[in-house]
Amino acid sequence: MTSVDYQKLFRQLPENFMLMTPDAVIVDNTDGHEAVSLKKREDVLGRSMFDAFPAVDQNQDDIIFQSHEYVRQHRAPNTMPVIRYDLEVPAERGGGFEQMYWQATHFPILDEQGELQYILQKTENITEKYLAQLRNEEIQRELAENQDRTEFILQSLPALIWTATPDGRRDFFNQRWLSFTGKSPAELTGYGWINDIHPDDKERVQRAWAESVANGNVYQVEYRLRRADGQYRWVLVRALPRRNADEQVTMWVGCGFDIHDQKQMVQELLEANEQQSALSDQAYEAYNLALSQRETFYNLFQQAPALICILRGPEHRYDFVNPLYQQLFENRQLVGLTVAEALPEVVDQGIMEILDNVYNTGETFYGKEIPLQLDRDGSGTLHPGYFNFTYQLFSEGGKKAGITVFAYEITDLVEARKNSENLNSGTQSGS
Repeated sequence: MTSVDYQKLFRQLPENFMLMTPDAVIVDNTDGHEAVSLKKREDVLGRSMFDAFPAVDQNQDDIIFQSHEYVRQHRAPNTMPVIRYDLEVPAERGGGFEQMYWQATHFPILDEQGELQYILQKTENITEKYLAQLRNEEIQRELAENQDRTEFILQSLPALIWTATPDGRRDFFNQRWLSFTGKSPAELTGYGWINDIHPDDKERVQRAWAESVANGNVYQVEYRLRRADGQYRWVLVRALPRRNADEQVTMWVGCGFDIHDQKQMVQELLEANEQQSALSDQAYEAYNLALSQRETFYNLFQQAPALICILRGPEHRYDFVNPLYQQLFENRQLVGLTVAEALPEVVDQGIMEILDNVYNTGETFYGKEIPLQLDRDGSGTLHPGYFNFTYQLFSEGGKKAGITVFAYEITDLVEARKNSENLNSGTQSGS
């Protein structure tokens, strides 16, 4: 009968094993362990594990020693928590220490009398998987923080904010809406919000909302909304649909403003001079634009945590930029110049074609993770970045006047996601 070379068999086991005496002197190891440990077998056999593989941090040695002690006392396996144990890199490979993370279990090997003869360590290098997990957790934290930030913005904006599902059911109202109406979310969600509309306006508002939901068009309506004290006040409400890559509506986002005082002032002006009755529509439009848009929206845009600008005319001339937008282009003049004059680097990146299409067709453009090369500081050096933005046509006096731009820079999140995907891809291909 052919004898079995158990040492050879042990060394060729397909996993990373190291055999030690009860006091951690290395007896043998598998070829796999020799490879991941970065040291040749002949350099570690007969030496204490703690001497052959010195730890950078004493705490690392303590964790391993405690696992050994458990096996010695209980004669039972012990699995350590994930441990960082950096290994010394051979001089021919550059020297120093390589950051590594391990998952290890120690098994007792007993003799016939039940006495501990050896400790068998099974170890797995999980560095790539562990770092990928840490990065994924960090990304999830960033996403959660971004969601919290969005929630904070919705609650802080000086407007009555709400959202709705694609089929038109309201599913969120910010605190300003709740405080204005004195209602709870449960009383308003779905179609409960309709109960606070003035009876004379209710049918008109419902019809306008149903039409917008059906055809996906912008929703804009004025109506009287019952305040918590029972008074009906005029509000201007506007909502836009959010679409996915297939142009399907995924949600609605709306905001409302209390325009009751403006309404009353316009009405008083008209009643004071009956001869101006023919100009009622023009007077109201002018006053509403002057107060509601020039003041409320201007202040909102100035404080909003987004990149906002207004481009006028077919040549797309900067008429307004908020502080965050200007901060993106420090030391560069924007207002008064066209986009092509102010930012010549974007001309060949497709931006002008998109702006022209929005202005000529009236179709809102939603950009997601759009890569742009921008000269941020006016030095002539282009810096890459990723942006989500919306280009929307706006009109004045019934005629198209320009384009509003709402944008967010998401460069850090996009790069983080790509790094995470690369790590995950590397881990899967190596496992």
